Amino acid sequence: MTDMSMAMDIQEAPARLKLDAVSFEHRGQTLLEDVSLTLSTSGKTLIMGPNGAGKSLLMRLAHGLLQPSRGQVQWPAGQPRQAMVFQRPVLLRRSALANLTYTLKINAVPRAKRRALAHEALEHFGLAAVAKRPARVLSGGEQQRLALARAWLINPEVLFLDEPTAALDPAAIKAVEDAIADFHRRGTRIVMTSHDLHQARRLADEVIFLCNGRLVEHSKAETFFSAARSAEARAFVKGELVW
Repeated sequence: MTDMSMAMDIQEAPARLKLDAVSFEHRGQTLLEDVSLTLSTSGKTLIMGPNGAGKSLLMRLAHGLLQPSRGQVQWPAGQPRQAMVFQRPVLLRRSALANLTYTLKINAVPRAKRRALAHEALEHFGLAAVAKRPARVLSGGEQQRLALARAWLINPEVLFLDEPTAALDPAAIKAVEDAIADFHRRGTRIVMTSHDLHQARRLADEVIFLCNGRLVEHSKAETFFSAARSAEARAFVKGELVW
């Protein structure tokens, strides 16, 4: 991928994220309970755990899409510029190019600059050939790269990624992982959920491990994969069922 001009500038010191005794309840059921953690200002964090552990929920709370039932989600240094890419990207009923120009519009980028910036982003993510195609008929991998291109245009300080390579073929997975590496090189803080242990080994600087709505471990990736402290995490790393 090639360098491109920035629509916005990244701040020199991205804000830290702090969760203080965060819980979330829905219809009388506790889905996330008493989670406290602090993320540093840089690096790539993988949120892992078995199905139903609360991974996507934790990410939505951190991003501000949901409010906790108890506890606080704080950015002590001030609210950073954020973007989130979902497992199934939410795309507008318009062309790939128009999805990007609309993003620039709502972020107050001057009209005269929008098309050029959007075309640069499409080129950067290998999507120039599908610029005029409806976004919702693109392949799964193309849709995910379009969602990443949309995030790229706002130059986020923090990028949340919810299972961004689920159900993609190996080539599409590599393209998405290359894009994540691009964001990271540019200084974006990465927070990502994944079920894929091999992917987590490739990408993670640190791992947050959840089980049954509770924070079980938060450690450097090397420590998590070689010497996990909890029985649940050790079983997960071995590929065993975790209850």
